[in-house]
Amino acid sequence: MIGISALYCESENEGDAIRYGKQSHQMKSRPHAHAVPKSSAERRPVTAWNITRTCNLKCIHCYSDSEEKAYEGELTLEEGKNLITDIKEFGSPALLFSGGEPLVRKDIWDLADHASKVGLRLTLSTNGVLIDETVAGRLKKLGFTYVGISLDGIGEINDHFRGKKGAFEKAMRGFKACVAVDQRVGLRLTLTRHNYENLHAIFDFIEREGIQRACFYHLVYSGRASDISGEDLTHEESRHAMDIILDRTEDFHKRGLHKDILTVDNHVDGPYMYLKLLQKNPERAEAVRKDLEWNGGGRYSSGVSFADIDFLGNVHADQFWMHYTFGNVRERRFSEIWLDQSDPLMKLLKNRLDYIKGKCSKCKFLMMCGGSLRVRADLVYNDPAAPDPACYLTDEECGITPAIRAELKAKGEDFPVPEHLLKKSAAPVTARV
Repeated sequence: MIGISALYCESENEGDAIRYGKQSHQMKSRPHAHAVPKSSAERRPVTAWNITRTCNLKCIHCYSDSEEKAYEGELTLEEGKNLITDIKEFGSPALLFSGGEPLVRKDIWDLADHASKVGLRLTLSTNGVLIDETVAGRLKKLGFTYVGISLDGIGEINDHFRGKKGAFEKAMRGFKACVAVDQRVGLRLTLTRHNYENLHAIFDFIEREGIQRACFYHLVYSGRASDISGEDLTHEESRHAMDIILDRTEDFHKRGLHKDILTVDNHVDGPYMYLKLLQKNPERAEAVRKDLEWNGGGRYSSGVSFADIDFLGNVHADQFWMHYTFGNVRERRFSEIWLDQSDPLMKLLKNRLDYIKGKCSKCKFLMMCGGSLRVRADLVYNDPAAPDPACYLTDEECGITPAIRAELKAKGEDFPVPEHLLKKSAAPVTARV
């Protein structure tokens, strides 16, 4: 995650402690404050657990390819409680209940109650359509520190991506119900060509509905999303999207509206933001460079400070790596699986600078970006050490000279960027603020 509000606007947020290794005394005194880790490399993983595969919607970009049906073999309540205890004892800073749709699992309240009792910080990733004031009240009472509701646009755009008419209106009810009971709630949106031109309306929506937090995800081609790569933003469109996100976040800040705006799944957003700051505020840019390098970008994300456990108990580097499993919590404790570098992929992810290839290996922003998302490289090139094809920075911006490009080509590391990412957009969206 790249904290746009925190870095671009110097607005302190709860996650800064684990993302950038710093925390004010005021933030430290909050009831659910994160502890500051000794270093980014030593962070225990924020852990997502897909507590069920079943979902009441059918999103076209679902990484778990979920449907509205029962699936066999999911972890039982007792197995789930044991897993939660292990995650807590391992020192994970937070547990994210995800799915499928986690709220369709009837014993979610028992699982949440156990997490609360062992003192584990608990968050929820949901489509929001099952949340009314009663459900929102239960979430608040059980101590969920954050509820992330997924949207993919306003109105019909969202319903198209979610596969069900009326999904937007029901998600809106979920937002309003959380706000009504003072449950911290945020928006999660995957950037695509269908909602990219709607970004200003989405920021207007964030302001109008009093939403405190918004995460803008870059598309990853896993699950059903493997068939919709054409929905992905081109490199040019990704830059335009970032311009809008930066400008609208800055506008919120200038008007005194405290919103925690983040981008996710493309650590290139960090260097891009740094280059923008370098033009307008070099002193601030230098501070941001240090924060981003402390964080390490992709270097310390999937496989290090983020983990996923699926509905069957299989452990993955993140939710997009479901095609590769490190082990199963029914056979070994999660903590043991996570620290075992005998697995070649786990070894690569925990020591990725020793393996990374191509443009990433020569990029001047490597310590800031960390090679971005390894799973995207694996899905596109069948090589987790290859460059992330979603990197939208130019060779010149990355410090890749023609001589370096020729060297990479001679080594067989001049990976071609997929054509759909290079197309020019017909009508670029410009920031209005």
